[in-house]
Amino acid sequence: MSAIPERVHLKFQVNGEDAPVSFAPYKTLLEVLREDLNLTGTKHGCELGECGACTVLLDGEPVLSCLVLALECGGRRIETIEGLARGAALHPLQAAFADFGGSQCGYCTPGVIMTAKALLDKDLNVSREKIREATAGNLCRCTGYLQITEAIEDAARVLREERK
Repeated sequence: MSAIPERVHLKFQVNGEDAPVSFAPYKTLLEVLREDLNLTGTKHGCELGECGACTVLLDGEPVLSCLVLALECGGRRIETIEGLARGAALHPLQAAFADFGGSQCGYCTPGVIMTAKALLDKDLNVSREKIREATAGNLCRCTGYLQITEAIEDAARVLREERK
């Protein structure tokens, strides 16, 4: 019987940069991002996969980082809220959330924005229904969701205009 290693050494690609990291093998991606890489924009929420506060993109797809073992992520592409800005300029999703009041306490916002980014990366002509469907797993106790939907719609409009 082989012994379980005390620490695992892997390299992730986080927000476009290689990130070598050493961590205990039982840690979730959420824990490694926050505790070992100091990327605290991804939030601890329910830690049961029910609230969406910890959503990040793994190879372009939204995942609940509290349910993903960091061991599964070696060599994979991880995007967090910290990597969304374009230099000093906010990403259109971040700007729209600020403009439309898409966040109040802000706790759920990183997860919602990352979910929305995955949606808009696939389709900039999304309907309100598609936005609501995509973000249904992201719970928000403050906004009532209308501002979130409007912010995502506006970000899609801005991104469409940028592509022209």
